[in-house]
Amino acid sequence: MHGLDFEKPILDLEKKIQELKSFTSVKKIDLSSEIKRLEEKLQHLRHDIYGNLNAWQRVQIARHPQRPYTLDYIGMIMSDFIELHGDRYFADDKALITGLAKLDDQKIVVMGHQKGRDTKENLQRNFGCAHPEGYRKALRVMQMAEQFSLPIVVLIDTPGAYPGIGAEERGQAQAIAVNLREMMMVAVPIIAVVIGEGGSGGALGVGIADRVCVLENAYYSVISPEGCAAILWKSGSRAPDAAAALRLTAQDLLKMELIDEVIPEPLGGAHRNPSAIAETLRSIVVKYLRELSALDKKRLLELRYEKFRKIGKFA
Repeated sequence: MHGLDFEKPILDLEKKIQELKSFTSVKKIDLSSEIKRLEEKLQHLRHDIYGNLNAWQRVQIARHPQRPYTLDYIGMIMSDFIELHGDRYFADDKALITGLAKLDDQKIVVMGHQKGRDTKENLQRNFGCAHPEGYRKALRVMQMAEQFSLPIVVLIDTPGAYPGIGAEERGQAQAIAVNLREMMMVAVPIIAVVIGEGGSGGALGVGIADRVCVLENAYYSVISPEGCAAILWKSGSRAPDAAAALRLTAQDLLKMELIDEVIPEPLGGAHRNPSAIAETLRSIVVKYLRELSALDKKRLLELRYEKFRKIGKFA
C-alpha cells in the first residue's frame, strides 16, 4: 500500500507482522504470542497517529492515490448508472462526470469530479480539474433533473477548476458564476459531499446544495495550501502552515457552521476500507434524500436561500 511520510511507523510494523505470519506458515513455528503483541502495538499506534492528525496530514490523506473516487462510490452504492455526456456547446469534459442512477430504489442524478489512477487516465481526466464545458454539462444535467423531479447527489473531489488559457477563453469564471446562481433555483433536493479535495471555485461550481457534507479526512477551502503559501510566503514549502491557517478540515468547517455534517472514515482513511465508507456515505445520503423529499418545492428553495444567507460563524 502507498504510504504517507507520517504513516511510516505504521507501515513498518504492518510489514513486520506480515513477515512473521509468512515465516510461521513456511517454517511451521508458533509465533502467535509475538504476533498478537505486535498487533496490539499496531492498534495503539494507529489510534495515536490517526487520532492526532494535523490539517496538512489530512490534506495528504485527502489526496491519497488509493482513495475512492466518484466512479468508485457510484459502483459501490448505486445501480443502473448511465453516464450523460457533453455540454451541447463545446465538448464533453471527462474531469466532471454526470449521469442517471438508482440509490436504493430512488432514481437520482449523480455527478462528481473524477481523477485518474495512473498518468494516462489523469491526463484524460485532467487530474479532476474541470473545464467550463464540465460546469455547463453539470448545469444542463441539473436542469434536466429538475424537469423530471429527480434529486441530485454531487461528489466533490477537485484541486480546483482548470486555470489554463483555453478554459479562460471559453469562460471558466462565467461558467462557475452561472452555476452558483442557477443552482440556488433548481427546485429539487441537492446533496453535496466532499469526498477528497474541495478546492476553491472548482468545488463550489457544483457545491450549492441543501446539505453539504465533508468526509472526515477531506478538505474544503478557498485555495489549496500550496497556493496560499505561494501568495503569503512566496514558498510552497510553507504549505503545512497554510493548511493550518486556512481552517480547511471537516472538523473546522463544522465548527464554523459552513457544512452540515462530518462523515466519519475508517481509521487511517477511506482507502483503508472503501466498502465501509461507501456504506456510511450511502446511509447519510439516503437519510437526507428522505428528509428533503418531504418538503414542497417552494419551502425547499426558501430553506436553501436561508442556508446560504446565514452561512458561516464569525467572531
